[in-house]
Amino acid sequence: MDQTLSAAANAVRDAETVAALTGAGVSTASGIPDFRSEDGLWNEYDPNDFHMSRFRADPAGFWRDRVELIADLFGDGVEPNAAHEALADLEAAGHLNTLITQNVDGLHQAAGSDDPIEIHGNGRRAACTGCNRRIDIDEAVQRVTAGEAPPTCERCGDVLKPDVVLFGEQLPKHDLMRAQSAAREADVFLAVGSSLTVEPAASLPRHTVDNGGQLVVVNLDRTEQSKRADFDLRADVTEALPRLTETVLEE
Repeated sequence: MDQTLSAAANAVRDAETVAALTGAGVSTASGIPDFRSEDGLWNEYDPNDFHMSRFRADPAGFWRDRVELIADLFGDGVEPNAAHEALADLEAAGHLNTLITQNVDGLHQAAGSDDPIEIHGNGRRAACTGCNRRIDIDEAVQRVTAGEAPPTCERCGDVLKPDVVLFGEQLPKHDLMRAQSAAREADVFLAVGSSLTVEPAASLPRHTVDNGGQLVVVNLDRTEQSKRADFDLRADVTEALPRLTETVLEE
């Protein structure tokens, strides 16, 4: 792996534009459970309980169930890990132009990344369905726990919704277009901790490859895009990404 990692680092160092996509494998290393694995949250909870149609029809019940899910998702002591920090270091050094994430935990910002494109939203916030005012998710949880279900906006009175993309919702068009544009313009695309099976995020690396760029995959298991990758690092993201970043910065 050392030779592949060194070659991948050289590609990142020499690139004019680099984009990165992170998936669940980056979050699980911080102790956040994933959703789709054999032990994932969707084996404990019914995904239909968190569908947009359920939110519209029964917002009170939706929120009471959501509070339980939030407690399991964002437990005590969850902090950025070495992979989050490595990406923030790449960005600070000018070797990462755009960070795109499928994760909703806000850990990239906590690690120091500036304005990541959160294509699935941010679970640390709730947003008003009327005026789009945002509040911290902890405030919404406290209000539901105190008996206000569903919680409503103090500005306009409309119902608050977790600021994430629910089942039955489209991804935010502006964020998706930003991500696709960044992928098309990238000389190198880093796909980190993602199985690259969930669309449309799974298609982002193809935009880079189809435009002549190089693809670096960092994941424990083979991904849907591994066969197209110029550099396929089958490794723990918390080990490989810091090593890659350290090598990039050895100028």
